[in-house]
Amino acid sequence: MGHIAPEAAVGGNIALIKQGDLITVDAVKQLIEVDLSDEELEKRKKDWVKPIQKYKRGILSKYSRIVSTSSLGAVTDL
Repeated sequence: MGHIAPEAAVGGNIALIKQGDLITVDAVKQLIEVDLSDEELEKRKKDWVKPIQKYKRGILSKYSRIVSTSSLGAVTDL
């Protein structure tokens, strides 16, 4: 399973997931849930550091700066 969204790059909950966390994926309900308390999510958010942008030039740089979320189609022209 893969999920790609700018949410992870800006510190959303997807960015806070660590190896070993339990994740529930329900395709029927269109749900992705991580089994963490609100307190644990807040702790991880305080410790989160924005990753350095890998691409400084070119199409991947442009795409990573302007792409929308996957729920909107990951498009660049909204």
